[in-house]
Amino acid sequence: MTDIRRSILWVILVFSLILLWDQWQIYNGREATFFPTGQPPATETVPAAGAAAVAAGTAAPPPAMATAPANAALPTATVLGAQPDAAVPPAPAPAAPRETVTVRTDAMELTFDSQGGALIGATLLRHYEEVGRELRDSQTPLRLLKQTAERTYVAQTGLIGGDFPNHTTPMRLVSGAPEFAPGQTELTLRFESEPVGGLVLAKIYTIARDSHVIGVRHEVRNVGAAAASPQVYVQLVRDGLQAGSDVPFYYTFTGPVVYSEAANFQQIDFAHIRANEAEFQRSANDGYVAMVQHYFASAWLPETGVARENFARVVGPLYSVGSIMALGSIAPGQTQTLDTRLFVGPQYETELELIAPGLDLLKDYGWLTVLAKPMYWLLYQIHALVGNWGWAIVLLVVLIRAAFYWLNAKAYRSMAKMKAVNPRIMEMRERLKDSPQLMQQEMMKLYREEKVNPLGGCFPILIQIPVFIALYWVLLASVEMRNAPWILWIGDLSTPDPFFILPLLMMITTVIQTALNPLPPDPLQAKLMWILPFVFSIMFFFFPAGLVLYWFVNNVLTIAQQAYINAKMGVPLKFTLPNFKS
Repeated sequence: MTDIRRSILWVILVFSLILLWDQWQIYNGREATFFPTGQPPATETVPAAGAAAVAAGTAAPPPAMATAPANAALPTATVLGAQPDAAVPPAPAPAAPRETVTVRTDAMELTFDSQGGALIGATLLRHYEEVGRELRDSQTPLRLLKQTAERTYVAQTGLIGGDFPNHTTPMRLVSGAPEFAPGQTELTLRFESEPVGGLVLAKIYTIARDSHVIGVRHEVRNVGAAAASPQVYVQLVRDGLQAGSDVPFYYTFTGPVVYSEAANFQQIDFAHIRANEAEFQRSANDGYVAMVQHYFASAWLPETGVARENFARVVGPLYSVGSIMALGSIAPGQTQTLDTRLFVGPQYETELELIAPGLDLLKDYGWLTVLAKPMYWLLYQIHALVGNWGWAIVLLVVLIRAAFYWLNAKAYRSMAKMKAVNPRIMEMRERLKDSPQLMQQEMMKLYREEKVNPLGGCFPILIQIPVFIALYWVLLASVEMRNAPWILWIGDLSTPDPFFILPLLMMITTVIQTALNPLPPDPLQAKLMWILPFVFSIMFFFFPAGLVLYWFVNNVLTIAQQAYINAKMGVPLKFTLPNFKS
């Protein structure tokens, strides 16, 4: 019974180190050693020649939308600056010169392509390509959507169900100024195609001055002699490159997601799409489709109640996720419209909750979401009071420690009692080392006489582990930490301390914590207990400053409470060091 508590903690520590090693392998672009995921490596590159093909497969629409041929496929697009795949016929030459239109708002700079009226660029003006105080000072805004020879991440729409306008069809800007007038809060751009298959497609973008949500209306006018039944598709297309997390040891999901009220939030691995093994809700009348990465996302948000067929497909080296929606029959001379919205921006949880139901799930907390969400809410409220995310972290840890004060007190009392009887146990183990059964009987007798529970210091700590793991994920997943300063030399809580001051302080407090705990009776275990805190602390030299701050404050409060409990119980507060010479 003596070593049960320590054995449990050893198992937790070893398993944590295994998980950290796996995440380190993934972060460096290698397959996980212990828990391989089968995902393509993070350093996968997209061939320049293959990056040109943007299509979306041949899945048939659901019965409710069977207004187009069952083998209708989304059209092929040509990416600027790249060559099309040999198997894909070139798009017809545009009737008008191809050009781009750029709109700058307070939050974003958006670039639209006259080919298909697609959104091919979105720069987030309040976020930067690099992190860290020095790099942030360069003021290089982050480009989320882009279309270059090396990278592809765009938002496209069009019509299927016949030879109709799509995202490869030449369009022109027929109305709307690309600049905000003084006092203007939103502007409208209208792109319009020439008749194709008897239909004219107009895309009307409504852009607010200070928002990451764009209104997109599809207006389809039948100028032909026969009725037509087109369907509107919306899709996000990007390469399979892993979006780099700014945090070592931490893998963040990059790829498509599908959300509906019936099936909830479903992540789709790129590897599963390529293997045609992707499982997700294909037919729905609510929800959204999105592309996510660490801190940022884009999402198509059709109106609730509009039936849609969701899809996720591989397109050469690229991947697309989207929805197909029926417009119904359009008689000659008539016009049909379909409204949807496009979100492009950071994963601010409080903003996502207001945009659409379930959109806040784009911010992934893992399997402890039920604990992480209220913890983020509390952190957000504290920040609203103090105005600094670093001090908000400090105060949140203080509140959590206060909430668990009595549980921790029980654990520290048990540890204090164990430390008080530890010399007698050591003497007993040495004296009775040749009689294990008798030694166990004597130890149990000692525990009963001294009213010591060997597990009393273990269970209260185990209960709190999920809470602190959830807080760990809150700090890693929250874009608010990116580029957020604390004090003096800490200019960015999402990057490591540039001078390693916080990790050094955390290492010192970790060693003090170890010294205040009773030593294991086994000499080898005692030595390992002193080596592992250094190994564990060294990893924190590469962790974001916000995470190190949280751990450091937690250590300080733990030491203070442990010292207070020991003083109340009359147990001397002294360091116990192993004999490294033996």
